[in-house]
Amino acid sequence: MRATLCLVGGTFDCFHAGHQALLQGALDCDSVEVWVTSDAIAAEKDPRIKPLTERQQAILDWANGRSLSTFTLEDSLGPAPTRSDATHIVCTPETLSNCERINRMRIDEDLNPLEIIQVTHVLAQDGEPISSSRIRQGSIDREGEPWIRETDLQQAVHMPTNLDSELKEPMGTLFPGPEDTPEVAIQAAVEAIPAFSPCLVAVGDVTVNALLETGWVPDVGIVDGLTKRTEWDGELDTSSFVGQLTCENPAGQLTPDLLECADLALEFAFSEEGGPILLEVEGEEDLAPILVHLLAPLGTVVLYGQPSAGVVLRVTDESTKARCRALLNTFEVR
Repeated sequence: MRATLCLVGGTFDCFHAGHQALLQGALDCDSVEVWVTSDAIAAEKDPRIKPLTERQQAILDWANGRSLSTFTLEDSLGPAPTRSDATHIVCTPETLSNCERINRMRIDEDLNPLEIIQVTHVLAQDGEPISSSRIRQGSIDREGEPWIRETDLQQAVHMPTNLDSELKEPMGTLFPGPEDTPEVAIQAAVEAIPAFSPCLVAVGDVTVNALLETGWVPDVGIVDGLTKRTEWDGELDTSSFVGQLTCENPAGQLTPDLLECADLALEFAFSEEGGPILLEVEGEEDLAPILVHLLAPLGTVVLYGQPSAGVVLRVTDESTKARCRALLNTFEVR
């Protein structure tokens, strides 16, 4: 009996539960070739997509020695139209038409059509398919769990006292600079912003003001009129912002009001008709980065001041989101 060989193609970024289901369907064959989109093609799709070697390694780690190998896909179809030794091809409902096109091309070349294995989507908790684009968008993790939960929108939560010392430590890269000239640290930080970053969020009056004075307008600025928990004596030029929002968030708390407004601010900043937006917090914005990281797309840069030290830069990635989710889970309802 002829050995079966299944071909699979895709980008396989943020290797997730849907990818696993797709490959599991392919592994019903004797061997599987996974053709992974090259870095050049992936970069055209989204510069935040992980390097080819990392994407391939994630597949091989999951396969754990099973009859699966990876190759580099340099075009939209790969070897499927011409491989005489291939017997199967795997797809999702969205890519079924592409497989049917490949089979028409094979028939034209007097090759047997491939048997199509169609794998249904794995759904996230919200009922929508898990996808790499949704993970990069920042709304779900690789298992389809939302980073923001319904309970987060229902009531304010209080920071437990045992987190005080932990949250005083920089959650990111500290760029030191003199306290009386914050522009020094800001300039160093902005020069370190990755080229692929889709959004810049600045938290704190001094940080936002220093950015503006160095010629940078954050996509979202979050201020509360305070510095070191006392009234800030500066004056913020808000003319660069095309929109403003106001919310309430008492010191030591995270409120649904802040969460909803931060979400609106990010949505507005990314919209075609939007632009830089200023979120003014009545209370305190010190804990806002926790919510911003949970809401933001991967690659977002968050800047905030570190008292008497400089400015902290943190890129939103999956580990950042996981840490912020873990922190938020420890907050208390009182």
